[in-house]
Amino acid sequence: MASEGDRRADPEVELTPRGSKILGGWGASDGRRGVLIALASTFVFFTVVVLVITNAPGWPEVKATFFDWGEFKSTFPGILHAFKLNVKIFLIAEVIILIVALGVAVIRSLPGPVFFPLRALAIVYADFFRGVPTVLVIVMLGFGAPALGLSWVPTSYTFWGVVALTLVYSAYVSEVYRAGIESVHPSQEAAARSLGLTRMQTLRFVILPQAVRRVIPPLLNDFIGLQKDTALVGVLGAVEAFNQANIDADASFNYTCYLAAALLFVAITIPQARFVDWLVNRDRKRRQAQGVR
Repeated sequence: MASEGDRRADPEVELTPRGSKILGGWGASDGRRGVLIALASTFVFFTVVVLVITNAPGWPEVKATFFDWGEFKSTFPGILHAFKLNVKIFLIAEVIILIVALGVAVIRSLPGPVFFPLRALAIVYADFFRGVPTVLVIVMLGFGAPALGLSWVPTSYTFWGVVALTLVYSAYVSEVYRAGIESVHPSQEAAARSLGLTRMQTLRFVILPQAVRRVIPPLLNDFIGLQKDTALVGVLGAVEAFNQANIDADASFNYTCYLAAALLFVAITIPQARFVDWLVNRDRKRRQAQGVR
């Protein structure tokens, strides 16, 4: 059995916290081998999938219908131009949703019987718009509101699309905010009140800053869904990316334009998804560092 001095003198032996020894280089070698196996298995899997698809009897027809490079080049500029409307709707709705949802979450967190009617109204709002499909809200508002014939009611389909998305996503985002507010320990409010802050000052300067910081990743996930759901505004007749793809497909009887629209949505949602992952990992490391301290 090797003595303590022998183990210290041997550069190829390391002690784990439990006192067991690991030969130097084995851990790194196992890690590299695991990565290589994962890469190889992924490559084999996708190669098999590609071979199965490309050797299918109907592949030539599918390729000509969905993957026509000439059709892609001819329709992409128009779809890209229409996609600007999706981005515009997303940016406008996102700002309004952040404000409206925060207001609903704050109302639901107000204590005391005097605020019960407001809390009940906020609960009914959140439950209703989370239960109704988004496309139904868009259709009912987009076609119903202009049909009233009131001079002061906007008739723009884009306007009502933004309103519908705001109503639906504010209900979801308010729940995210509320979870963040409830995650702040009650001692934070007690300490702030003991320093002389009012309830609203405590909410504004103590609770909300902590709550918002904690819910940023799930908020961004909701906005990724919002970016995709802007395509639903096309059911009202607004010419956004998906509707433009429909127009091109009806004109050419070729569906490659749908691929062009899909790539635009993917190009804008994947960076957001990776940004969310980065925020989650940074928050996890920060919490671990605080725990170690």
